[in-house]
This record gives sequence, C-alpha cells and structure tokens, in this order.
Amino acid sequence: MADSVAQPLDGKQAQAVPEKKLNGASGLSIQLPPRIARLKDIAYNLWWSWYPDARGLFKYIDRTLWRNTNHNPVRLLAQCRRERLEAVAKDPTFLQWFDAVLADFDLYMAPKKTWFQAAHPTRKESVAYFSAEFGVHNSLPIYSGGLGVLAGDHCKAASDLGLPLVGVGFMYPQGYVKQRIGIEGWQQNYYDFIDWDASPVTHARLPDGKPCVLRLSLGNWPLHLGVWKVQVGRVPLYLMDTNVEGNDAADREISGRLYGGDQIMRLRQEIVLGIGGTRILRALGVDARVFHANEGHAAFLMLERVQELVSQGQSFEEARRQVAATTVFTTHTPVPAGHDVFPEDLVAEYFKTYWTALGISREEFLRLGRAPGGALGWNMTALALRLADRRNGVSRRNGHVSRQMWQPMWPERSVDDVPITHVTNGVHLATWTKQTVAEMYDHYLGKDWREHQDERQMWRRVHQIPDEEFWSVHMRAKRELISLVRQIVRDRWMRDHVDASQVLAGGALLDSEALTIGFARRFAAYKRATLIFRDMERLKKILMDPWRPVQILFAGKAHPADENGKKLIQQIYQLARDAGVGGHIAFVEDYDMHRARYFVQGCDVWLNNPIFPLEACGTSGQKAAVNGVPSLSVLDGWWEEGYNRENGWAPPETAELPPDKRDEAEAEAVYSLLEEKIVPLYFDRAPNDVPIGWVRVMKEAVASAAPVFCANRMVKEYTDRLYFPGLERENSEILEPHTPT
Repeated sequence: MADSVAQPLDGKQAQAVPEKKLNGASGLSIQLPPRIARLKDIAYNLWWSWYPDARGLFKYIDRTLWRNTNHNPVRLLAQCRRERLEAVAKDPTFLQWFDAVLADFDLYMAPKKTWFQAAHPTRKESVAYFSAEFGVHNSLPIYSGGLGVLAGDHCKAASDLGLPLVGVGFMYPQGYVKQRIGIEGWQQNYYDFIDWDASPVTHARLPDGKPCVLRLSLGNWPLHLGVWKVQVGRVPLYLMDTNVEGNDAADREISGRLYGGDQIMRLRQEIVLGIGGTRILRALGVDARVFHANEGHAAFLMLERVQELVSQGQSFEEARRQVAATTVFTTHTPVPAGHDVFPEDLVAEYFKTYWTALGISREEFLRLGRAPGGALGWNMTALALRLADRRNGVSRRNGHVSRQMWQPMWPERSVDDVPITHVTNGVHLATWTKQTVAEMYDHYLGKDWREHQDERQMWRRVHQIPDEEFWSVHMRAKRELISLVRQIVRDRWMRDHVDASQVLAGGALLDSEALTIGFARRFAAYKRATLIFRDMERLKKILMDPWRPVQILFAGKAHPADENGKKLIQQIYQLARDAGVGGHIAFVEDYDMHRARYFVQGCDVWLNNPIFPLEACGTSGQKAAVNGVPSLSVLDGWWEEGYNRENGWAPPETAELPPDKRDEAEAEAVYSLLEEKIVPLYFDRAPNDVPIGWVRVMKEAVASAAPVFCANRMVKEYTDRLYFPGLERENSEILEPHTPT
C-alpha cells in the first residue's frame, strides 16, 4: 500500500492464514543431552533474567560465550560446542545446581498459592496490558527507555504475584536506535536487525495449535500479522510483527522500528497496536476482561472493544459505558508535545467505514479525539480519557499535573475533582537489586524478603547491617561499574580506532575512589542534563580537588529526531574530551538495560534535575535507592513523595521563579549542596576508611524507598484500586468528560 493512500477499517475479526510465514521463523537447532534437555525450557522463559541461580547456570556453561551473546541463553545454547554441553551434562556440580534451579522453576510456574489467589480468591479474569514497548531484558531490545522498562517491570511483578496478565505489543525487527558518538560529540543513529531465531521468542499458537499468522480485515487494507510469544515468568507477551509474507514493503515497515517514521506510519502503528492487538487476543482465545493502556499509543483498543459490543447488539452509549468501566488508562507525559495528535482528515480516511460499525456519525466519531481548547486534531490521550473510566498518572505530582492539563475536559469540576488519580511507579526489585546486595539482604532481612518487599517494618532492619559490610558491598559494585566503562572504551578503541580524546571522553580515566555522580536518562531538553555546567569554574573546583575528587558519569540517548537532545549530548561529550577536566567527566555510549544496572548499582549519587513539574516519575532514582545510592534531585516525580531529609538531598523549590532565574538558582543550590554537605560527608572517614555518616544516608535510602517504590506495591495497587473494581461497575454511572464541537 503506498504511503499516501489510506485504506478504511471495518469491524471484522482477524482470520487465520496459516500459509503465510513469519520472516526468520525457521528456528535455531538446539540439541541438548537428555540429562539437561530442560535447560531449553528455562532459556525460553525470561524468568531466568531475574533469578540469579538460573543466570549462573548459563554463565557456568561458557562465561565468554555468555558475554559475547549479550547474555542470551538461547543463542548461547545454540552456539555452544557439543563437547562442552556433554561435559556439563556429566559434571556433578553443574547437575546439582541444574536440578535445584529446575525445581525452583517448576515450583514458580505452578505455585501452591500466590498473593493474587489469596487476595482475590474468586477472580479468574485476565488483564490485558497494552504498551508500545516492553523492556524485559537487554537480549530483547524492543524498548527505548523508561516507559518500556516500566512495562517490563509491571509484567515481572504481575508474574511474581500471580496476577493473570497478558502483555500486547510489537516485535520490532530493528528494535530501537543504537547510539555511537562521533569525535565531534554528535549522536550517530544506527539499527541492527534482531535475529528472532536466536532470541527467547516462539510462535504464538492458535487454539488448534497452528502458528498465529492472521489476516486482519481492515477494510481494503490487506494487512497480515505474525504474532510472537515471549514468556515472562507466568506472564505471556504477545508481540505483533508485520514483516510477514503477503504484506507489501510499506506495511512490512509498520513494525520495523520503535517510534520510527512519519505521522502516517505512527498512526498505522497505533491502529495495529490497539485494534490489531485486541483482535489478536480474541483469535488466540485469551478471555481478557480488563484492559490497561500504558500511554495513549494503544487507545484504539477502546474503540475496538466498543465496536465488539455494538456488533453484539448494544448501543454505542451502552457499549462505551461497559468498556469504560473495565479500562485503565495510564498517562505519563506532562509535556503537551509528547501526546500524539493526528490530522482529523487522515484519521477519517482510515476509519471512514468504522464509525458506521460503531453506530455513530462521522462528526460524532471525530469528536471522540478532540481536546477542548486545543488545535483541531485527533488527540490519542483525549480519546483514551473519554473511553476509559480508570485514569491515572504515575506519581502524586504527575497525577496533579495531569488533572491540571486535562481539566478542560471536565469544565464543571475543579482541578482537584478531575477524575484522574495516580499510582506511583515502582521497580522490580529482583531485576534491579545487585546480586551481592540481594545476598546481603538475604542474610540480614531473611531469605523471604522478596515475598515481603512492600512491608516497611522489615526494611528498617537494613540499619542493623554492619557499616563496614554495607560499604564494602557498595564499593565492589562501584569498581564493577568503572571496569565496565573501561571495557566499553577498550572495545570501541579496538573496533573503530577512535581518537585518543574519545577514549578519555568515554571514561578511561575514571577513579574508583572519587565520589561518582550518575546522570543517565533520555536526553530531552526539560531534563536539563547540562544544568550542572552552568558555572564551569566552580564545578571544576569541586571535581578537581586532589583531597576530595568528584567525577560525573553521563549516559543516555536522544530520540533519533530530537536535534536539541543531541546538542545536549554533544555539549557534555566535548567537555568530557577536554583534558582540562582531567577525565572527571565521562559519557558512556549506547545506554541500555544492561549498562543501566551497573549505573544504578555502582554510582554514589543519582543526579536528577528536570524542570519542575515535568518529571513523570523518575524510576531510575528508585532503582538506585534500593541499592543504597541516594538521590540529589529536585522535588518532582517520585522524589517529592520519597524524600525525607535523611535519605538524600533536594535543592529548594524554585517553581515561582522565571526560567532563567530558576536555572541559576537551582544550579547554585546543587553546587552548594555538593560543596557543603555531600562531598564533605562522603570523605569524612572513620579509621577503617568507612564513611559512617554517608552509609547512614545509604541505608535510609534503601529503608525508605524499597517498600514504597517496589513494583509489587505498584501492581497490587493497580489490582485493588483500578483493575477489578470496574467489573462490578460495568453499567454504573461514569464521570463523563466534555466532548467539544
């Protein structure tokens, strides 16, 4: 289908076309000795990614291959020498380990009783969680950053808790942009094709057992969808792929890249995600009763569910109310430009037969996507707010900002009464807690701390851990971070023969004894990555103090089309290349989940200074805190809720100041905190070289953050407050948002 031609949608269901083939579906041959044949079961379930003993099994088989396959056990087993596999199949140490891991895996997959079964014993309904990206592990690079990693953590926690949840998204053959930094500091974008045959993915199967390759009846748009399945513990992810036989070149690109293409491509992606994803669940026989849209990208799922009920005889209004009561919509973005808005004429071209299936007129249909007071256009967030009765931001502040932003949709209500609540994000502790830190928690909190991770009283026992041991574990994590950075620089030097100044900029001269500040996130202007450079002479005095040295480690990507974000990276990189700062500033390329774990576990301070109140949540700071890394952050996102004056530092609020004065005041506050509190406290050492006061702050960071900002608490809150109460209210009165003319 040519890019300039839009084909209409209709209300028909997906049809199986088993003769169509997915690209690259032949599969790698993994032949294992019979004694260890079930290693394949573990390799194809990403449970191993948060279970250290399972990861250790694969590392034991071949440590070098484990590293070279990007920690991908499927590829490792396929590439491992037959002699090595035969050897471990006879190794008593390995076999004892394997049997223990397999027993744990089987018990996990078929538990006697989970939290969900205990808390909701009569509930059998499934929750369908739709997201444009899922960050589960770096071996499956179909995520860009915080939104996707949140979705991955949500699925992992749902699995741990026994919540019957399925994920729906895309299997992007080229994933997200990979990053190289040129000698001038400019981000260079490139993409790698993902080899699905060597990834922990399998064909999704129809009820008759055949691979799920479907033709969607989308009007005259002959689109075929392949569906892959990724098992995340007990939670299946169903990921759609349009790179399928029968689709033309343009349609094959719909699932090509995450957040790629123009508006037409973006609209097609969101149609496929919402409408195609819903129809795929029906074809697979998944009886989901509650639907959760993670951001507005998936909002078309709500229209599709309304259409299903209308086709069964309900009126549009009856169907809309029933769908609204069982739909959760999470909005993250407090920046208007971050919400997808499409031209109405473009949307109308694709949906010109669909509104007939809904039983409404063209004008009534277009009103569903209009935002009051905004420019004319189809706003995906406005659509979601109209068709979902359960609406939430991702932190207390983000909920308030969202109510302010969208109050015109409820003009008769005050901001505080706008029906948008909040569920503050949390992080999956088993994924983000360093293994040595977790082992320390095993010893002092009890081996069952993971099952009680949202209980505050248990975490107070962190203060009983001996200071010297706590500090020693952290310093090991810090040395591993610096070792990783040097390895990245070494690899780049050997592979690309880069200039010596780039080796300096990449962190070759980092010092494990220096106070290390970490700043790693998406490079967008409002996150103000360069705020700390406002007074370079003052900063240099802080960094270059020979008795109390400080270093700053940066990482993160700019969106491929974000020129301003790339300029921020360039500014940092050029400073990092400057011999005048002596290697005290470094930028690490191609930040991903693997490198993120080292950052949040090994830095000493986590820096965060977005423009208030534009931080949605800031889960990277939560990940750092559970590893004992305190934050230096403005009071925005999660930190406004988490800061207690003993677990980190916060500059005074300056929201009332004009932008130029605000930046100046907040930079001044950061410098003062570093000079007067943070640096002196870090270098105030006891005779055994342990900074007693600093360790006290580290322990309080853990004790205050872990129980409140863990993903278990988050998923329990969604379940109890938003998912299942709606099933009792499917036909009750909902708070109708204003629909503009």
